[in-house]
Amino acid sequence: MKTLLFAITLAALACCARAQVYTDRYDTVNLDDVLANKRLTVAYIKCMLDKGGCTSEGRELKSHIAEALQNGCAKCTKAQREGMRRVIKHLIQHEKGYWQELVEKYDPKRVYTQKYENELNSL
Repeated sequence: MKTLLFAITLAALACCARAQVYTDRYDTVNLDDVLANKRLTVAYIKCMLDKGGCTSEGRELKSHIAEALQNGCAKCTKAQREGMRRVIKHLIQHEKGYWQELVEKYDPKRVYTQKYENELNSL
């Protein structure tokens, strides 16, 4: 009985520990290919803005985007943190209108996005 209780407790702790990090299932998506393809980039943006359909990757991103912006991507993998900065930089430099729409939707008071803009502009 104690062994069963120990196993259940261990499984619960493992489950909770995994919940502290976003899935790495999409970490291998080639962001350079996505960002180089305007049609694909716009499709992802429209998904985030609720203006178009979403792929499974898009739905996963959309489900975490607000939290990731607010907590500095604390639950992100290293690849996700780097990818987030690359995508934000691309949007600021090449898709300013869409960047503004995303900011309005996910950070209308500009509490979090201003930090990323300042950081990326200083590079």
